[in-house]
Amino acid sequence: MPAMENVAQEHNSAKVIEGEAECWSCSAPLAVREHFCSTCGKVQPVRPMTHFEFFGLRKKLNLNEQQLQKEFYALSRKLHPDVYARATANEQEWSLQKTSQLNDAYRTLKDPIGRTQYLLSLEGVQLEEQSKSATDAARQSGEEKKQVVPPELLEEVFELNMQLQELKMGEHDPETLTQLESAKKSFEQKLDESNLELRKYWDAWDNAKDSDAEQKAMGQMVALLNRRSYIRNLVRDVNTALSEAA
Repeated sequence: MPAMENVAQEHNSAKVIEGEAECWSCSAPLAVREHFCSTCGKVQPVRPMTHFEFFGLRKKLNLNEQQLQKEFYALSRKLHPDVYARATANEQEWSLQKTSQLNDAYRTLKDPIGRTQYLLSLEGVQLEEQSKSATDAARQSGEEKKQVVPPELLEEVFELNMQLQELKMGEHDPETLTQLESAKKSFEQKLDESNLELRKYWDAWDNAKDSDAEQKAMGQMVALLNRRSYIRNLVRDVNTALSEAA
């Protein structure tokens, strides 16, 4: 029987009841989220789980990043392909799959913005698409990309767009370039401030006592991330304009 069929067969044969399972090798009871059997030490089949669950974490935004890194390296060593060079084909496949899960989970959770976006996605929240890829896709399709200008930035964005337009028309006035440099610094400062503000909403989410408090915290994080994405794109546009004008 092919290796992948064996994986599916042994996965399906494992007894899973109310968050518990049995080791495929020694039948010892274990939690579904365990990567290795505590009795025989065998790597376990891959099962669906969130990035938080992979590291045994609660779905919280404040986490110990040093401990996360330590756990990542520990699991990386235990799941390394060399460890399973003489193991069964199933175990080799599971170690590779779990290594992929591990890398995805760590890459997402170690990044504060990525961690926040991921948690929101688990809650069914979709952020506005304001990335460069969305801009390029819109240009190719002929559609207008959805961009929502944060109300508090309307005046600054209007002035910035005027200055960028002057550069596109070939008007490389030194004063305009100076103003663009100043605008860039202002927006970069806003990005730094948004990082601090975001952590306040982390606390609100982590300490929420009911669904209303959670919904409020999520709404605040969504608004901030959308604003931050828009500002980041402004900084990118200014850097591109200044580079082309150099």
